Amino acid sequence: MLCVIGDLVEDVVVWLPQKLSYGTDTPAKIVRTRGGSAANVAVFAATIAGDNRSGSRLIAQVGNDDLAERLVATLVDAGVHPCVVRSGRTGSIVVIVSPDGERTMITDRAAAIELVSPPAEWSTGVSILHVPAYSLFSGPIGSTSKQTIAEAKQRNIVVSIDASSASLIDEYGVKQFRELITELQPDIFFCNTDEAEVLHLDNHPLALSVVVIKAGSNPTTLIVGETTSTVAVDPVAKIVDTTGAGDAFAAGFLTKLEANIQILSSRALSTEPDMRLLGECVVAGHETAAKVLRNPGATMDQI
Repeated sequence: MLCVIGDLVEDVVVWLPQKLSYGTDTPAKIVRTRGGSAANVAVFAATIAGDNRSGSRLIAQVGNDDLAERLVATLVDAGVHPCVVRSGRTGSIVVIVSPDGERTMITDRAAAIELVSPPAEWSTGVSILHVPAYSLFSGPIGSTSKQTIAEAKQRNIVVSIDASSASLIDEYGVKQFRELITELQPDIFFCNTDEAEVLHLDNHPLALSVVVIKAGSNPTTLIVGETTSTVAVDPVAKIVDTTGAGDAFAAGFLTKLEANIQILSSRALSTEPDMRLLGECVVAGHETAAKVLRNPGATMDQI
């Protein structure tokens, strides 16, 4: 099973058919949906798996409010096992989507960053732990995520980390973030070209087992030890919204990996990586991301 630790919040997606008119009215389509990078990955993974496997799991903290009840219900409906702590106020993110599909996010994570420890049963049946870097940057959840990664390592659970945000890496400190990732030693590290540039990966690669660099419609770079390859991206027609596309890629990649986890264990990723299978994981990530790109918000319903 894939387990993800991080945010479960409400996304309020404001979809602009034309440029925003500051100081006056702008017609828009507004969609409210489940959000949070971690929740997105968990839901997409459970959707891909369908009835074939046991779904996915999400470790998160939400508030004691009606919004939390609705959000947790969406997880259950999607086949996600909610492993949640309830305290405080549930967070929300306003996502402004421009006519070209680019997004700007206004965040209020609220209770999501206050997680002080995961429920004890989080690791039961788990073969992969995924951690968006949002879960490492700030608040009690930062320490909790590091402790959870350490426990996963002890249990030989494959660990993946997504860089999440170039601007937050810059704010956190590039040197400090590189040192943190090196210390945590995820088996798989996801980032996009902006994050790779901020981290100076071209000149100073991270000493990790597998690094995946996404580049939108351009080929994805797969770095396994000292071997670098690229995987082409099939064109996506009628892109509606980029929200959640990176999360969808991670879900597709990791679900494909999880299906073959007995072949490609955490130890094998660093000692005997299966390049063919890892390439197939990248393709699976592309396919899942394409479905999300054709929908408003972090959804893959209208495909």
